[in-house]
Amino acid sequence: MTSVILKLRHYCAYQERCHSEVKYKCIELGLRGDEIDAAIAELISDNFLNEERFARAFAGGKFRTKQWGRKKIQQELKQRQVSAYCIKKGMEEIDDEDYDKTLTNLAARKYASLKGEQYLKRKYKTMQYLLQKGYEPELIQDIVEQIAKEPG
Repeated sequence: MTSVILKLRHYCAYQERCHSEVKYKCIELGLRGDEIDAAIAELISDNFLNEERFARAFAGGKFRTKQWGRKKIQQELKQRQVSAYCIKKGMEEIDDEDYDKTLTNLAARKYASLKGEQYLKRKYKTMQYLLQKGYEPELIQDIVEQIAKEPG
């Protein structure tokens, strides 16, 4: 079991992991039932596994690198079985000012890239793109209306 714990420590040290990823890795390494729980408990006590830290790193990283919206990040964290408390903590990593700035830049870029399209089609495609990125519909509506009114 100690060699498996060492492998799991390396796995967790390489990048932040959530409990479900580690549980899956335990199964991959041949652990079953109580062994999995014991391994996860040991990783938590040694601070190799921390779900709040994972949620913060995940949310901040996906927002900064892939420019995902809050809804998409929350959905992905839920899919990875992260607790509601940790999801809330992860969302705190996203600064409101940066979030609005990123949304505006994405919307402006997408709207500008659709120059040949009709007015309504441009708005629709821009909104769809931002919804797919995980931004909130009410924010998207306001930003796209603003951008559509600007000359150019």
